[in-house]
Amino acid sequence: MAILDTEATLHEAHRDNHTHRDVTGGWLRPAVFGAMDGLVSNLALMTGVAGGAAGQHIIIVTGLAGLAAGAFSMAAGEYTSVASQRELVEAELAVERRELRKHPEDEEAELASLYTARGVEPGLAREVARQLSRDPEQALEIHAREELGIDPGDLPSPLVAAVSSFGSFALGALLPVLPFLLGATALWPALLLALVGLFACGALVARVTARSWWFSGVRQLALGGAAAGVTYALGTLIGSAVG
Repeated sequence: MAILDTEATLHEAHRDNHTHRDVTGGWLRPAVFGAMDGLVSNLALMTGVAGGAAGQHIIIVTGLAGLAAGAFSMAAGEYTSVASQRELVEAELAVERRELRKHPEDEEAELASLYTARGVEPGLAREVARQLSRDPEQALEIHAREELGIDPGDLPSPLVAAVSSFGSFALGALLPVLPFLLGATALWPALLLALVGLFACGALVARVTARSWWFSGVRQLALGGAAAGVTYALGTLIGSAVG
């Protein structure tokens, strides 16, 4: 009885610790990339303009224009990219579906050879392939996973990617503009808020990765700060040259 209880506990512990996070990136990648890009690009854009001795009004217009242009660009780019990828996958699935319909024996033998190459005994591999090939849709799913490395039922959504990119970019790009919209006349409040936002975004990303929160936060902070510093220096140089 004690042994059974121990086994049940082990199975329960295994189940609790063996759930995996979503690594296909249907929304995470565009959301994270959009927020980081919005923060870094708009902060760099605004510091570059500020380095050229632009006034508060020009900085605000620049920041809002950068927010709108970047958000729409990110959304359009993500939609086109993910839609093209999905269309390519669907075309390959159509090829595989046609082969399963026209040459089921060859496809079954191909699946058996895949299992044999992975160390399964040939007779068992043929039997497994035979049983799995009874259902055409199940056979398609298995061939897609084995040959293409994809799950036909879990393809990324272009709309989800576009909306995630638009919203996250706009939110990230808003941070450096917000202090000016609230009446700030100096650059440092915008810079401080944006850098805090970069660190926070990096730390949040660490919750779904294997990195520590401080490492991810410092990494994003350093990259964003470097971009802002370089563009500010360039804006200062260009402003002096044309002034």
